[in-house]
Amino acid sequence: AALVATPPRAHLSADAQTIAAWVVAEHDAHGRPFLIVDKRRATVSAFDAAGRLLASAPALLGLARGDDSVPGIGERKIADIRPFERTTPAGRFDAELGSNAGGEDIVWVDYDAAVSMHRVRPVKASERRIERLTSPTSDDNRISYGCINVPPAFYDGYVQPLFRPRNGVVYVLPDTKPLAAVFPVAVTRTA
Repeated sequence: AALVATPPRAHLSADAQTIAAWVVAEHDAHGRPFLIVDKRRATVSAFDAAGRLLASAPALLGLARGDDSVPGIGERKIADIRPFERTTPAGRFDAELGSNAGGEDIVWVDYDAAVSMHRVRPVKASERRIERLTSPTSDDNRISYGCINVPPAFYDGYVQPLFRPRNGVVYVLPDTKPLAAVFPVAVTRTA
């Protein structure tokens, strides 16, 4: 599999479809573009300001499962973060373009917790980040300190252009909590 965005719709889980419909119906993104991060499937889906799904791509997420950031984690050195603390927090985030300490452009998802979305970069060869993104399952997509890593083509082709004219919203779906515990949606499913 290549590191490119995939055709939309077929890749949205029921939870992602529920949140997308809720965002549009409730105008929760306030006319801004939005992204839905589906942690269970390890994907990110990009939507324009009208709520049209543009593309989806695989993502790398925090090593540990969990839906909350450890208090004060954004103030700690990376070396001091233990493996079980490396979570990608769930929730609704007013996100904005910015840059990291190295000057790389990123999207700040949760600035206080130091969680951003950025292009995947091969930090350590042993982590095989590029290979993890292209693997056929999401089983090996847990590796980061909490940041959301996406293919460069997806970041450059969708994330950056959508957030450049004005910032947007990032909805990170939970992987341990029920959807309704994180978002104010009534979840009803039919068999």
